[in-house]
Amino acid sequence: MTHKKPEGSFVALVTPMNNDGSIDYEGFRTLLNWHHEHGTSAVLIMGSTGEVSMLSPDERREIVEKTVKMRPGQMQMYYGCTGNNTATTIAYVQHAKQSGADGAIVAAPAYIGADNDAITDFMFEVLDSTDLAMGFYNNPPRVKTDLHWTDLLKLARHDNMVVLKESTTRVGQVAQVCAAKPDMSIMCCCSPNLGLVVPTMSLGGHGTANMTGNIIPEEMAVISTPWVKEGAATAFRDAYLRNLPILHFVYSAINPVATKTIMRALGLPSGPLRKPLQPLSPSALEVGLKAYQELELDRKYGLNIRPALAAE
Repeated sequence: MTHKKPEGSFVALVTPMNNDGSIDYEGFRTLLNWHHEHGTSAVLIMGSTGEVSMLSPDERREIVEKTVKMRPGQMQMYYGCTGNNTATTIAYVQHAKQSGADGAIVAAPAYIGADNDAITDFMFEVLDSTDLAMGFYNNPPRVKTDLHWTDLLKLARHDNMVVLKESTTRVGQVAQVCAAKPDMSIMCCCSPNLGLVVPTMSLGGHGTANMTGNIIPEEMAVISTPWVKEGAATAFRDAYLRNLPILHFVYSAINPVATKTIMRALGLPSGPLRKPLQPLSPSALEVGLKAYQELELDRKYGLNIRPALAAE
């Protein structure tokens, strides 16, 4: 079957937790509805921003089963399904399919440092395992493996491969993928330090698979709009430059430390980080809160800033 391809702002959602460290499912419901109201096209639940590597297998399966029933409107629901080997990854992907997910995002298994041929074969096995929309997250800073554009275009020929999230620093790689016009959405990480957002969108990218949308969903929806209609590029430029302080703050610590810390201070469902991660220091948090207030985002989204809550 032909799968719907994500486009626009594809937000890697945090995993909200209760104070005792358990999963906050009502928090999930609140966040999903909030994103639907503010222009998010799709969410990735249990990506690296969702602290997936610190969730148990039982928690991972339960999160899929419960949140897929919370889908607001037509917003697409994707799930991080990378396991520590091929068989485990396939099991997570098949479970997501059986539970009613719209799609799965897969990265190279962490720590093992497999070479490109091994990871390309791994991804083909996963793509063959069930009829589900899938994407590959090319994220060498986290997993070492760094697929070349020729590998990515091989994967793009598979019917189930619908999206690429690129997190290298190579604009040339993005250009080669865009020039080939593969039948998949081309997206990138929103890190201002990697610097891929401007070239990806200008070369014909379909959006961003972003973390910053957790706190500025409408702004990231503008930044992630493909440049196909008149005025889209200008709107992108204005939103991107205006919100650079927020983008830099979100990436000021390993994800999702800055994101969850400021979300808690803003009163958005997030809860504590799972240990050993720790929240930002009050002085570091203040940088983000100051930027948020100066842009009047707290007023726009009707949020009440409570810095003391973030340290609990």
